[in-house]
Formats: sequence, C-alpha cells, structure tokens
Amino acid sequence: MRINALVIRIIRQMRRDKRTLALLFLAPLLVLSLMYLIFDSSETESTITITGGSTQLTEQLEKADFNVTSVEQFSTEEMKEKNEHAWLNVDKQKMELTLLNDDPSQAKKVQMQLGNMLSTEKNGPGISANYVYGDKDTKIFDTFSPMLIGFFVFFFVFLIAGISLLKERTSGTLERLMATPIKRYEIIAGYLVGFGIFAFIQTIIIVFYSIYVLDIVHLGSIWLVILTNILIALVALSLGTLLSSFAVSEFQMMQFIPLVIVPQIFFTGIFPMEGMAGWLQSLGKIMPLFYASDALKGVMYKGFTFQDIAVDLLILLIFAALFIVLNIVALRKYRSF
Repeated sequence: MRINALVIRIIRQMRRDKRTLALLFLAPLLVLSLMYLIFDSSETESTITITGGSTQLTEQLEKADFNVTSVEQFSTEEMKEKNEHAWLNVDKQKMELTLLNDDPSQAKKVQMQLGNMLSTEKNGPGISANYVYGDKDTKIFDTFSPMLIGFFVFFFVFLIAGISLLKERTSGTLERLMATPIKRYEIIAGYLVGFGIFAFIQTIIIVFYSIYVLDIVHLGSIWLVILTNILIALVALSLGTLLSSFAVSEFQMMQFIPLVIVPQIFFTGIFPMEGMAGWLQSLGKIMPLFYASDALKGVMYKGFTFQDIAVDLLILLIFAALFIVLNIVALRKYRSF
C-alpha cells in the first residue's frame, strides 16, 4: 500500500508539472525531427569554375556531377567571395586545380570526382593542386575545433549563469533585493557583471588551453578569438539569466538544454548547411551559435581580420542586448515599479 501511495503521488506531481511532461514526450520528437531533416538534406553539389578549358572539358565535368562555370579570368579572391569549391585552370597540357578547402571533406570529394574523370582518359593531362585554406593534410577536425570552443563557452556559461540566478531566487535573495529601491536594470547589470567576471576568466582559460595546449589550428589574431568568445559568453550569460526566470528548480533549468542548446549545435557548421532546405537555413540564422561559429572558424582556420567578422560580432552584440532588455522586462513579475 505504501508503494502504491508513493507511485500515485509521483504520478500526480508529474501531471501537475506540464513543462516536465512536455520535455519528456515532445522534446525528443522535436530533436529527432530536426536531426531527420538535417541528415536527410540533399548532398551538396560540387561547384567548379574553369578557365582556359574547352567545351568538351566543360561537358565532361558536368557529366561528372560538377556545377560548372566557365570564365576567361578568375582569382582566389573571387573563390572566397563566391564560396566556390574549386577552380580549374587549363594551360595547354597542364591543369592547375585550386581548392577552397573550406570543408576538407568537400575538397577530397572534388579531387575524387576529378580523379575518376581523368582516369578514364588515356594520356590525360597532368594536374597539380593548390589550397586556399589549409593544405592537403588538413583534417576535418581543424574546421570543427574553433566551433567547439565557442560551443563549450556558450554551454557552460549558460548553464552556470542560469542555475546561479535561480538559486538567488529560490533562496529569497532576489525578492529581498526587489523590496529595496534598486532599479530593475541595476539588478540585471549587477548580476551580469558579477557572473561576467567568472565567465571572462573561464573564456580566457578555454581559449588559451585550446590553442597552446591542444594546439588547435589558429591563423588569425588571438585577441579576435578572445573578443568573439567574450561576446559568446555575454550572449549565453544574458540568455541563461533570462530563461532562469521561467524555471522554479534546477531540474527545470536543465530542461532548457535540449530545447535551446541542442538545436543550435546543428547550425554551427558541423553539418553542411548548403544542402539543407531553405527554411532550415533561415532557422539556423536566428541562432547565436551560427554567427559565433562563423566568426571563430573565420579567424582561427581562415585567418580573417576584424573587418571580415564585424557583421558576426555585431549580430552577437544585438542578441546580447535583446536578451538583456528581456531580462529587465522579465523582472516585472517580481515587482511592479
């Protein structure tokens, strides 16, 4: 009988906790659906620009499943701007292949396609390969690692900030503060600066450990890497404190992870977005980690400067400002003045 009573009590508690029930039954379906749509996306078609080639060569490339553009002149700068996978320059009996190598797996796919095509020709022309980013030994992890740094900064700052502010509320500290003449924006500013100090220290440790201990690829300025990660931490900090106002326990705070954090992983660039449906790509562009990963990969793997990532940094700053304003608004439910 005592076991039955305990079971009945748990069932009643779960029935009253609508958020937990939604997480239990709906969140897995949401994440699985998102994974299905992403992994079911069409394979990215290899794009190649050809200069000096014949009509016959262009037709052969098209038969080899390339999306071919034939022009008289081309450059690596144009490759970067157009995000062209490859550039094939034909000069008499010599072919020079330039690979963007933004995605090493895509670069290897292009080489394999060209190799298969040329192997069918007797006495085919020789071909040499150059790389815009990285080299022939570049591994796929070299392009992922900058994104992982940003993700871990975002994840841990989000979690620690959210749970810490939640403890302030459940312990009654926040309510006592709200009973004083202090303004709502002053409370938010105080919490952001207070938690931000530790978030800043954590960010510095992660960045320096990743670059100087793990020897993760790093071509650009380390100060840009730090600046980008500080903005990521600020976004995570403001988002974590915002969502903590909707949770009444640490368990409920943890429930936001599969709904807020996990979906963003799919749009950091770990999975190619080019082959995704248009609405999925648009969905990814409203997520902070999309811009954070783009900036970090640009600086660390491609050697981008501040001007190259300025738009990404500005958007991250806008996200942080928006979440901070929403934090101030959210405090209204604790005090009406």
